[in-house]
Amino acid sequence: MKAVILAAGEGTRMRPLTETRPKVMLPVANRPILEHIIRSARDGGITDFVCVVGYRSDVVRDYFGDGRHLGIHIDYVEQKEQLGTAHAIGTVQDLVDDKFIVMNGDALVKSSDVRSLMKHDEDVVMTVREMEDPSRYGVVKTSGGRIVEIIEKPERVTSNLVNAGMYLFSDSIFESIRETWRSKRGEYEITDSIMKLASDNAGVGYLMLDTWIDIGMPWNLLDANEFLLSKIRTEISGEIEPYATLKGEVVVGDDTIIRNGSYITGPVIIGNGCDIGPNCYIRPGTSVGDNVRIGNAVEIKNSIIMEKTNIGHLSYLGDSVIGHGCNFGAGTKVANLRHDGRNVRVATEGGSIDTGRRKLGVIMGDGVHTGINTSINVSVMMAARRSTRPGEVVMR
Repeated sequence: MKAVILAAGEGTRMRPLTETRPKVMLPVANRPILEHIIRSARDGGITDFVCVVGYRSDVVRDYFGDGRHLGIHIDYVEQKEQLGTAHAIGTVQDLVDDKFIVMNGDALVKSSDVRSLMKHDEDVVMTVREMEDPSRYGVVKTSGGRIVEIIEKPERVTSNLVNAGMYLFSDSIFESIRETWRSKRGEYEITDSIMKLASDNAGVGYLMLDTWIDIGMPWNLLDANEFLLSKIRTEISGEIEPYATLKGEVVVGDDTIIRNGSYITGPVIIGNGCDIGPNCYIRPGTSVGDNVRIGNAVEIKNSIIMEKTNIGHLSYLGDSVIGHGCNFGAGTKVANLRHDGRNVRVATEGGSIDTGRRKLGVIMGDGVHTGINTSINVSVMMAARRSTRPGEVVMR
């Protein structure tokens, strides 16, 4: 059985992080999201993959190649226009056999759930997950152990089951896709194709997922990062100087040095070629990419720092996502907690969004440089290649 992974979109809601890469290539626990998904499917028993790519497809192809370094085989299909999930799945008809699995390139699942899905013998099986607030998703209604209705982002919620975006299909889905009309959003939706089959076959089978982490917004990267770091085990390949302290599960990559006085509390992962300390404090939930420099008297917690970034001395960073090649001037401080203790909201063109998080620092695009003693307020989104003046206070 093959797995088809939908990885063509830019991920506009993930800007500024996707200005230079597709969403599926954003790193969590020092690997692209897409790699974690492929590894889960591989460990679930799948070795043949078809990746539907589009925006910045060269980044995906260059990283994965034909997949042999992961012990798998990958074919690629280019979706030149992103016209919806049904359109994307329709592009792979000539590359799949009778039964195949479809996975979203931005949602983490367990390998055990992939194995369970493969065991179903129905023509169509949808995965679902219970959510406390299902209003942002496609809500699923069931009857007699079958799915009978899917309602996209309903005004009134009548079920706490949502569509988790992983499916088992037979080739009958392609006929249904050809008969699918554009939705109100102007896209060909696979849920419309599925509901046509449901009406023809008295419902569609479903599987309740054990684990599902949907990475739809930049701050969801932190949720995924925490989940994946909870699975790591200590592995030290670099140099730890005598008076550095490592507690808990910590991974240190090749050619990395942890200098004296550094205090690291896991789970933390630090990539290759990094220079850490002296006298810095790295707290749980932090991923540090390759060739990162973290200076003297820096404190970092629960953050993702991408490769080739420099965090200058006397800086503080918490609950943040920092892009590739950024530079923090000495004394840069990031606020991550509202004074009133309420959930952090992020400004959008239409108003603001409740992140559901009490703590959220900065979401920073690639190549940002801050001047010394810059202060950055909670939930600031900084576009790629911007800079701040010394002493500047960035409020939004």
